[in-house]
Amino acid sequence: MKLYVYVLEAKGLPVKESYAKLRVGKVKSKTRVLKNTSEPVWNEEFAFRINHVDEELIISVNHHDDDSVFHHHGSGHLLGRVRVPVWTVCAEENQTLQPTWFSLQSPKTGKFKNRDCGKILITLSVHGQGQEISSEESEGPHVPTQDLPRKIPEGKQLMKAIANRFEKLFNKNEESSKDDSLSELSSIPSDYEDCLDESPPVSSFEEAMETMQSKNDEVEMPENLPGGILVDKTYVVPPQDLNRFLFAPNSQFNREMAELQGTTGLQEGNWTFKSGDNNITYLTRIVTYTKAATKLIKSTKATEEQSYSKADGKNFAVLVSVSTPDVPYGSTFKIELLYKILPGPESNSGEESSRLIISYRVNFLQSTLMKGMIEGGAKQGLKESFDQFTNKLSQKFNVLETTDLNKDQMMNLQTEHMSDWELAREYFCNFTVVSALLMVVYTLVHILVTAPSEIKGLEMNGFDLPDSIGEVITCGILVISLERVYYLVLHFLHARSQRGDDHGVKAQGDGWSLTIALVEGVNLAWLDSTGHPDPYVIFTCNGKTRTSSVKLQTHNPQWNEILELDAMEEPPSVLEVEVFDFDGPFVKADSLGRAEINLIKHTSTELADMWVPLEGKLAQSSQSKLHLRIFLENNKGVETIKEYLTKKEKEVGKKLNLRSPHRNSTFQKLFQLPQEEFLISDFSCSLRRKMLLQGRLFLSARTVGFHSNLFGHKTTFFFLWEDIEDIEVLPPTLASFGSPSLVMILQKGHGLEARHGAKSQDEQGRLRFYFQSFVSFKDASRTIMGLWRTRTLTPDQKAQITEEPQEQDGVHVPMEDTVYLLDVEDDKMSKVYSAQLPLSITSLMEIFGGGTLEHKVMEKSGCLNYTTTSWETVNPNLHERRVSYKFNRQVSIFGEEVTCTQQKSPLPNKGWTINEALTLHNIPFGDFYYVHFRYEIQNISSTPGACKCDIFMAIRWLKNTMFQQRITYNVTEKFTHRLKEIFDIVEKEILLTDENLAR
Repeated sequence: MKLYVYVLEAKGLPVKESYAKLRVGKVKSKTRVLKNTSEPVWNEEFAFRINHVDEELIISVNHHDDDSVFHHHGSGHLLGRVRVPVWTVCAEENQTLQPTWFSLQSPKTGKFKNRDCGKILITLSVHGQGQEISSEESEGPHVPTQDLPRKIPEGKQLMKAIANRFEKLFNKNEESSKDDSLSELSSIPSDYEDCLDESPPVSSFEEAMETMQSKNDEVEMPENLPGGILVDKTYVVPPQDLNRFLFAPNSQFNREMAELQGTTGLQEGNWTFKSGDNNITYLTRIVTYTKAATKLIKSTKATEEQSYSKADGKNFAVLVSVSTPDVPYGSTFKIELLYKILPGPESNSGEESSRLIISYRVNFLQSTLMKGMIEGGAKQGLKESFDQFTNKLSQKFNVLETTDLNKDQMMNLQTEHMSDWELAREYFCNFTVVSALLMVVYTLVHILVTAPSEIKGLEMNGFDLPDSIGEVITCGILVISLERVYYLVLHFLHARSQRGDDHGVKAQGDGWSLTIALVEGVNLAWLDSTGHPDPYVIFTCNGKTRTSSVKLQTHNPQWNEILELDAMEEPPSVLEVEVFDFDGPFVKADSLGRAEINLIKHTSTELADMWVPLEGKLAQSSQSKLHLRIFLENNKGVETIKEYLTKKEKEVGKKLNLRSPHRNSTFQKLFQLPQEEFLISDFSCSLRRKMLLQGRLFLSARTVGFHSNLFGHKTTFFFLWEDIEDIEVLPPTLASFGSPSLVMILQKGHGLEARHGAKSQDEQGRLRFYFQSFVSFKDASRTIMGLWRTRTLTPDQKAQITEEPQEQDGVHVPMEDTVYLLDVEDDKMSKVYSAQLPLSITSLMEIFGGGTLEHKVMEKSGCLNYTTTSWETVNPNLHERRVSYKFNRQVSIFGEEVTCTQQKSPLPNKGWTINEALTLHNIPFGDFYYVHFRYEIQNISSTPGACKCDIFMAIRWLKNTMFQQRITYNVTEKFTHRLKEIFDIVEKEILLTDENLAR
């Protein structure tokens, strides 16, 4: 028989340079040395020939010490050993021990004596028929699970093995005296052996859940992992049923998911109990499988360690640690997933629901320069995988949307407020008030029982002065106490005057209405260490505010108030929340914390019941939170959206049409936006980063989004209009292929989720996004600038912009950088057209004049929507303009959009040179190159009234492609024939015009 040993990894080692030695009988082997990590990942396989099942595998983990001269091959101190009998492997199903953590037993002597030396993860498998022991006749002690009930060992071979094992144990001390190195080879307490001795037998998954409930009922639900939320859905199914559906042994759902994602070799280990920190028992199992190959990564093996950290019958938390050592840099990180199953709200039909939250993080075991790439790749892969997960799960259970929830039930708060007398009793029952009252009573009693004293010193009748320093101090204390009580009473009266300031005030108007249920606050901070805060909350959204009542002297206020903001014309995107400490009507209130709630990044289900952590030094140190329920409604439906678009048309200066429901639904799904978000416009453009990405820019009422799919590599991000601090227009440059660029500059600290799409970050920490190659830059820039201004500027500024005259047709862009754009060396250009025309230079230059002749000629040559700008003076000898048009289908099957930048300068002999940079849009490889033309028009001195026209052409390649030669030939041939056709039409039109004038 052969014993196959897979040494996977170790954790909790006290050193950072280690390796493992393996021995079966006299055969030895060892792993490679891993440095700079206390959690080495070896992933190495070894094979040993075994003759009897009573043989043992001994694994020693050692500290590698290069400076040691007392050990061979630079080996160092022994950290610990593990001993695994072969018969325990034979007793397992299929004679395979699933990946199991074994605790290392510390040595009895040496540097690491009596220390916790960590654990090692190994898996073992026995193959062959050397002892003719099958799994049926070699059932030994094993971990009792729900699938494998405990069996009694049978067979003479196994009895012989057990006898040999006892013989070794009894003779252990005698052997250790002979060989000092074997004195440490004692039986080791491992996780596996702990299960043999301590784990109660589990006959079913339900029994395991009951055991978990009885053992860790008081364990708190863990927080979401910091990497982000992958799934947050509410399903119409009881929590315990959803837990069983996902994690029960041999789950059919997991099999279907594996088949859907192309996963093979799925093996689910048995659930076993283990003891963790603080004597907390948890349930764990190992799952192994092979992930399907992708375009970038080949198929790879993965190991999941799944552990229940909470299971009380209603709330479940399962932490999953995923190892993929075979992927690039796979030994440097692990993916951790946290599944949380919580009771959800009751549906309108009265059915139970469960909220499933899945969060993740990338846990790096060692530092690596590829950290950013690993995090980005993991995020994208997890997102795609769990999109399939949610789609598959929604086929099994109905998803509970906000529309299925009873809003009145969600807003049904405990509105029983304490009476004024009850509040007064609670507010004034403090040391200051009680001590002041006692002193007043004591003084009055003293006055009643004491006879009037004689007039002394400067006293007069009715004017009694203190007779000692003690009386002066007593009077001062009494006055200060009464003053303090007076201010407390005044503060109480002012606070009660603001009770329920906006509570119950109904929203007015039509549009988007926001309803907020302020439930409670927890751990609110306070500024005065001797007292308690008097908190109240101010909500602000789209310039509209609502204020809660003041709660006196409490860190954990219970508001239970409903606040409705007046209907808004603009759909709200951010709700600002700030908590203040009330100090009086004429005193500036101190802030106890603030928060911004992004209404777009949270689903309607999340907004319906959420805890909001407050920001600020005091709030963060106190871990202050507010419990809110938020509902956003459009009280007029589609009519509100149509009215909104009509108003935007006046501000943007173009017609805005309502998109179809299918188009809006696709847009919402693409960016994972809420259902109330609607698309306004979208443009084809390129995102400039290190690599140019062709995609589409989507503009909605509250967001700006970009999506690109380049050979399966998707880039998707969005940010809010309010995040944009400024928008700049850059002139055409070599990098922008002769077209202007729009640069969106975000405010510092905003839009961080979209930072992977930013080209750079300026010195002020602001992200900068570059967009270029618009089909119609004029249309795109006007729409973007108009929507941004109307979302971010004040009403007075919007009115001022509306009164400003509209820009003239054509895009005015400063062109300081384009002076050098069209400079092309002569040796890189080839002559494609040359002719002597019976036309004067003045007549021929009308083709570049922007008049009737130019438009007529270009329309006849197959140009649609031909537009030009007027010539602008760059310097005394250089003028510039821009041209845009579209080829008809006879000229190009793609019907592409064309943008040109033309510069003209005079020649010494009264001629002209026109340089033209031409860019083709929306064609294959159109962003790889642009075309340059040079027109040289000169007089012919020997022939009056005639001129010579030479045209040179060059293709400037920005990126290499295997089709470069083919594209060059095709473009050159096409434009050579096209230029000849254009100038033939020019000659005919001018001569025909001259003949008509001569008549």
